[in-house]
Amino acid sequence: MVENYFSVLVFIGIGFVIGVALPILSWLVSPKAPNKAKLSSYECGFEPQGDTRVPFDVRFYLVAILFILFDLETAFLVPWAVVFREVGMGSVITIAVFLTLLLVGFVYEWKKGGLEWE
Repeated sequence: MVENYFSVLVFIGIGFVIGVALPILSWLVSPKAPNKAKLSSYECGFEPQGDTRVPFDVRFYLVAILFILFDLETAFLVPWAVVFREVGMGSVITIAVFLTLLLVGFVYEWKKGGLEWE
């Protein structure tokens, strides 16, 4: 039985070695000569204005969450639509519940003003 999973273990081992070795190798061979120009913030070729570590407005996070929400909807909906004719009624009910939950979330976000940018 172990023979069946040996190739999987080899791939996991190779992935682990590469994942650990490459950052260490990069750190070892990279030049370590910091200077003022390298350590300064770069902002479109101009000197930075103000503090560069200013927190983002929460609206950026809301837009990102909405994007992820509807991106995931598409990721789940497209494969289901491809096999729509072969699946049974249980799958149709499941996708209807899924779309209803997404619609409720969208309406809630809309009513709370999460889509407004003012």
